[in-house]
Amino acid sequence: MTEHTSKKPVPPDYYQIPYGPYPMAYPVEEEINLLDMWRTLMARKWLITGLTVLATAAALAVALYMTPVYRAEVLLAPVEEEQNGAASALAQFGGLASMVGVSLGGGGSTEHTLAVLKSRAFLDEFIQDNQLLPVFFARLWDAEKQAWAVDDPKGIPSAWDAYNVFTKGLLKTSVDKKSGLITVGIEWEDPEQAAQWANQLVARLNHHQRQAAIREAEKSLAYLNEQLGKTPVVEMQQMLYRLIEAETKKIMLAKVRDEYAFKVVDPAVVPEQKIKPKRALIVVLGFIAGLMGSIFLVFFLSFIQKQKKDAQTTA
Repeated sequence: MTEHTSKKPVPPDYYQIPYGPYPMAYPVEEEINLLDMWRTLMARKWLITGLTVLATAAALAVALYMTPVYRAEVLLAPVEEEQNGAASALAQFGGLASMVGVSLGGGGSTEHTLAVLKSRAFLDEFIQDNQLLPVFFARLWDAEKQAWAVDDPKGIPSAWDAYNVFTKGLLKTSVDKKSGLITVGIEWEDPEQAAQWANQLVARLNHHQRQAAIREAEKSLAYLNEQLGKTPVVEMQQMLYRLIEAETKKIMLAKVRDEYAFKVVDPAVVPEQKIKPKRALIVVLGFIAGLMGSIFLVFFLSFIQKQKKDAQTTA
């Protein structure tokens, strides 16, 4: 008896990955060919050269057209410690002095004095006394008519405009933390005016602080003399006499010392070298900007040309 065997068909293995090349899901990005990039640049080398030269020439013209600016500086040293020395002998009465509303201090701290220098009230007076509005806004000022050459009265520069110009563009201050020395600088297109304004600012600041100290001390003296007549206590009278003596010395120091808040170590002189514009730097930056911009433009034009060519080939 012959046995018949039948083979069952083997189901296909759907999980078996057959061998063979299959197309990739994403196309391989084309490698950047430096040689092609160089050829692209050389094909438009005259465009690159022309744009670079044009940008450099424009930067040179701007650098030559810009008004030169000079910086005049005054080197200062605070003198508040010397003034406070006049009242150092009354340190034991410091608490009592504060109770009666009397300050034994000198011309104030460096930060306070510099804040006065930058204050609007102080600079407005300086600007008005020196008639700097027509100087700051010379393009709007008619020197012959001595009037503003503007049609709209709202276009006339105000004291606030002059203050912003002075603080943001002209006045520069810095403090050396190690030595404590202060530098007050004026940046302006006229070197003689810059030196003159710098020295005047320091002189006016010392005068302003000196007068403020005198007024404060005189008010303190009036108050102390009033309290002296009211108190019968001998100890309080002795303390008041000492305070009166200190305030009197403060007034004497303020009146005989011109450099009350700051001592001038090195006054401002007419500067000979301008601080800006830095023409060489402007020209170099113009050259770099022209070169990089022209190279970008060349690659952009090459990209546009290639896109058009591919579109025509596909069509």
